[in-house]
Amino acid sequence: MEITNKQKELFSSLLIDWHSVDNKRSLPWKNEKDPYRIWLSEILLQQTRALQALSYYLNFIDAYPTISDLANAQDDDVFRLWQGLGYYNRCKNMLQTARYIANELNGNFPNTYIDLLLLKGIGPYTAAAIASFAYNLPHAVVDGNVYRVLARYFGIDIPIDTGEGKKLFADLANGLLNKENPANYNQAIMDLGATVCLPANAQCTACFLANNCIASKQDSISLLPVKSKKTKVRTRFFHYILFVKEEKIWIQKRTEKDIWQNLHEPYLIEHNQPLSLTELQIQETFKTINIPAEELNYLGASKQKLSHQIIEARFFLAKINKEKSINLINGSWLTQSEQKKIAFPKTVFSFLQNNFILLFFLIVNCLI
Repeated sequence: MEITNKQKELFSSLLIDWHSVDNKRSLPWKNEKDPYRIWLSEILLQQTRALQALSYYLNFIDAYPTISDLANAQDDDVFRLWQGLGYYNRCKNMLQTARYIANELNGNFPNTYIDLLLLKGIGPYTAAAIASFAYNLPHAVVDGNVYRVLARYFGIDIPIDTGEGKKLFADLANGLLNKENPANYNQAIMDLGATVCLPANAQCTACFLANNCIASKQDSISLLPVKSKKTKVRTRFFHYILFVKEEKIWIQKRTEKDIWQNLHEPYLIEHNQPLSLTELQIQETFKTINIPAEELNYLGASKQKLSHQIIEARFFLAKINKEKSINLINGSWLTQSEQKKIAFPKTVFSFLQNNFILLFFLIVNCLI
């Protein structure tokens, strides 16, 4: 498709005018020039809505006001602060990058797009955001919001998840970029996608671009942008057993290269299908623990949807007599106060938090 220079100039000028007059979106990292704070906000915002990331950003800035503070932090403390945000590889990469900058670059953030790309966990979008917001360098951001705005306004039906589509949108975004004020332009197009040109229920009647937007004119808002592939989602079935002994719970750390690496959880039996209480008791992995089947109690279930997986978790409780020895390895007995110092996957954390009263009642009254 052919997009004229006149069309590009109109789009950019309208966008900048809207941003300077009518864009009322207020977030603490907007207009920030500190590359550390910009980087932190962008890492938190990956795969996360701004309103959800907001409290995490404020907590991180309060706990670690400089990149050196973050670099010197204990892993468990940082993961605990991240708890509930998901996509924990972001946190792992964030720590690695903080320590590299603090220790190898004397605490100085790279100030070029190319050097930013060399950092762990930073791709083209994040590098462009830091480069433009912190250093006013002419690099266009291209994220989901930008794909959506450009696809609809210019009527582009080339799939955004193909090599051709990625190149086309990247070239177009850089061609539209206001080189004199890249920070404001990038902020404007992202805010437009986040507040007006929404994935669903787009606010076309309130949009200053509507008169020239091809998708709006052709009533094809819901069809753009186009994706060629549908993400395959698999379901996994986790069966957690909360072994309790003298008001302590057995907790282990996930060390495998899998979801939730470096987070903590109760004893886990994973199976290819959900297991009832009776079915769980006959599993070989359960038999090796050496506890009577009647000491196992079903507590409830929860579900968490990840980007490519659905985790269906079931929780069971087993009260262990203090004199009894059971076959548990690679974990520790932790009190409730000790559990507050470590990070759990959202599935586990939410269940324990929401069912604490029930759990305490069962431990203290029903199973003694």
